[in-house]
Amino acid sequence: MPESERESEPANAARSKAGDEPAGRSAYEAENRPEYAPAYEPEHAPACQPGAASGPGGAGDTDDQESAADRRRRRAQFLRELNEAKELRDRVQPRRAKVARLRQAMRMRTFRW
Repeated sequence: MPESERESEPANAARSKAGDEPAGRSAYEAENRPEYAPAYEPEHAPACQPGAASGPGGAGDTDDQESAADRRRRRAQFLRELNEAKELRDRVQPRRAKVARLRQAMRMRTFRW
């Protein structure tokens, strides 16, 4: 890159190319952060978008089915990770987990069915 273009770049661009991280950021965050921001994906795409069917029985139905399947898959993955995180927390903090278990049992005992 010519020197004239390099001078016109913002300071952040030069820092990111050099691999230096700003103060306060750990090496773990630097290695494991995504290189790009995920695109926004609305759950319900408006019918006026290209590729969406304008009537019942069109290509829009398959898109809805795929998005519903994707949503279920993402939700299942999230719940698996959540349960894994809870198990990990219980394993590394047994005393806190026991207290939480006893508190939940007390809640269930005092709940009026």
